[in-house]
Amino acid sequence: MFAVTETITIAPWELTETFIRAPGPGGQNVNKVASAVQLRFAVDTSPALAQLPAVRSRLKRLAGSRLTKDGVIVIEASRFRTQERNRADARERLFEMIRKASIAPKRRRPTRPGRAVKEKRLKAKKQRGAIKALRRGAVED
Repeated sequence: MFAVTETITIAPWELTETFIRAPGPGGQNVNKVASAVQLRFAVDTSPALAQLPAVRSRLKRLAGSRLTKDGVIVIEASRFRTQERNRADARERLFEMIRKASIAPKRRRPTRPGRAVKEKRLKAKKQRGAIKALRRGAVED
């Protein structure tokens, strides 16, 4: 079990990993070893998120283009040369995304500008107008 947050734990069977050849540096090794990881996590069918519909919807929004039409998040990790480090990287990126989704955004309380702020803005406008008035000067005939 992977403890993502205090309330969310993900079972290992929920994550599907496939190993692919990684692009980029690695010399001859890159052509022989499948070190990149493609991690799949089904958001809609996950029992870990079954009781948390708000987290599930925020996670889908955060996933963006990584979310398939079937509701599966696909994360590709090829940052490192070893399969194990890429595997850990992919998992950590998924868990970080879930952690961000588990934090509910604060509701915005609309506020009005205070009197001091209004006066400061008007004073700045007057100063700017005075500068422009000085530029105009008198036109001679």
